[in-house]
Amino acid sequence: MNPPDFPAGHYLPEQNIPPARRAEHIAEIERLPARIEELVGKLNPAQLDVRYKNWTIRQIVHHLADSHLNAYVRFRLALTEDRPTIKPYDESRWAELPDTKTADVVWSIRLLESLHARWVLLLRSMTDTDFERRYFHPEFQKEFPLVEALGLYAHHCRHHFGQIAWLQAGRPGST
Repeated sequence: MNPPDFPAGHYLPEQNIPPARRAEHIAEIERLPARIEELVGKLNPAQLDVRYKNWTIRQIVHHLADSHLNAYVRFRLALTEDRPTIKPYDESRWAELPDTKTADVVWSIRLLESLHARWVLLLRSMTDTDFERRYFHPEFQKEFPLVEALGLYAHHCRHHFGQIAWLQAGRPGST
């Protein structure tokens, strides 16, 4: 059976996200490193190189670290500058770099642990006004309020976790 395109469903931006829902998104970001470690921590190199569509499990784990590093920087820029233009990156090309294709996933898991600890601390310190701050994404020609970016990255956690879980279960709907 072919893997689903969107194992966590399509991302749908939420409107008027209340503090309780923001807290749920933050908790999801907080839990990701432990969830990924539980899922891939005991896999051997051959298992880490099983593909989910275009990327291996190894590449997905390293992509999470790359993407969330960028997200953390985007949040910090938006909190310290007035509507900064962020720097997009080509995630497909990053996924083809030698470190992404060969490095031990433990390195990215440890990076995610530290990064998410800092990011969650920052997110929990943010006010309602902070969450309304924005950055401009030139690729989409759109301003993203941080509250929307928060929802997007919580979904990003679910999406890539779902890909790996689908592979490990060997069938859809078993995660």
